[in-house]
Amino acid sequence: MKLINRKLGDGIHIKHGFAFLGEHFSDQGKYILLTPGNFYEKGGFKSRPEKDRYYIGTFPNDYLLKKDDLIIAMTEQGPGLLGSSAFIPEDNKYLHNQRLGLVEEIKKDIFDKKYLYHLFNSRGVRSHIYGSATGTKVRHTAPVRIYKVNVLVPDVVKQKEISSIIENYSQLIGTNRRRIQLLEESARLLFREWFVCFHFPGHEKVKIVDRGGRKMPSEWEYIPFTKIKLFKKAPLGVQVFTDIRQYYQTSEIDGTSITGNGEEVDYENRPSRADIAPRINTVYFAKMKDTNKVLYFNKGNTYLLEKVLLSTGMVGFTTDEKYLGFLFGLLTSYEFVQYKNNFATGATQVSLNDASLKKIKVLLPALNLVELYSEIVNPLLEESSLLRSQNQKLAQSRDLLLPRLMSGAIEV
Repeated sequence: MKLINRKLGDGIHIKHGFAFLGEHFSDQGKYILLTPGNFYEKGGFKSRPEKDRYYIGTFPNDYLLKKDDLIIAMTEQGPGLLGSSAFIPEDNKYLHNQRLGLVEEIKKDIFDKKYLYHLFNSRGVRSHIYGSATGTKVRHTAPVRIYKVNVLVPDVVKQKEISSIIENYSQLIGTNRRRIQLLEESARLLFREWFVCFHFPGHEKVKIVDRGGRKMPSEWEYIPFTKIKLFKKAPLGVQVFTDIRQYYQTSEIDGTSITGNGEEVDYENRPSRADIAPRINTVYFAKMKDTNKVLYFNKGNTYLLEKVLLSTGMVGFTTDEKYLGFLFGLLTSYEFVQYKNNFATGATQVSLNDASLKKIKVLLPALNLVELYSEIVNPLLEESSLLRSQNQKLAQSRDLLLPRLMSGAIEV
């Protein structure tokens, strides 16, 4: 396969974003103001309902992004984000902020748009962009610097063929992600239906009583979460290991998934915060206020138990397998997250500590309902874990294949 030496500026124009005024930022609204935080490190769009900011002021219409617009992070808001690219997922919802570049006026005889996406997220191009960036505390780049990046690319026909091959992997990964979301959302909706709205099996025959101004089924209890005997706090500490493990900071967890690259560590030189080795039948949640990051470990992802380390920014609770589904539903429920936010303390980082965790009280249903709910939900969570495992293998295969296709080492 013949490769042609190009500069990125030969075939694209990058438009700067708009300087939106901070006085019009809001926690709710119609339009979301994008930042580099809406990118994954390896590329791709990240929805952040917990952190997204809305804009309620006026703005020029040509800064309202459209579906499939290709955008680039021009500021290193987080590690590895500078230069990453993503496609906008839907029309008329996201605003083009000044820290992002919009790739427009693509010359179709030089670059295929989807190939450009992969090109920007390739190691070589990202290294060039990072190397040409300026700034001491926060590095940033500009379109004129990006234009100067040299790339070796095949003709457009080959670019489209390569993009099509990689797209098949990405579509499978995307399908699995959507299935995971549906499975976990089903678990959460059922939890709310049974344990918040009290529409559990047999609820017609159960008496609802008032205890201290709180209505609940007569056989249920309202007790501190840490007093529930079904759950035991997972201890800190990592047993000596001789291999290399992947340490993930809390910032590398998005919702119920690990999305960051992590850091390879050995036992002796691991960071002090890398002090959690995951346990089977355990659910971990981030202690920081205004975060809803939860990881669970079950039969579907036991391979992770001796491969990863987590940050002490999380806290875990272990239970018997037959109660695991309920523990997940409880820790991801709206009510628990709000209690966590209300009781979080701290000057520099507002989060739960042992004392504030003990203040959280929850409804504990009758044991037969806890078991029945878990019996329904556990298979959903196990399937989700297996799908994540599949996605990891698919992503590894795609990431190994892409540079070989792009370099011509594998013919298409």
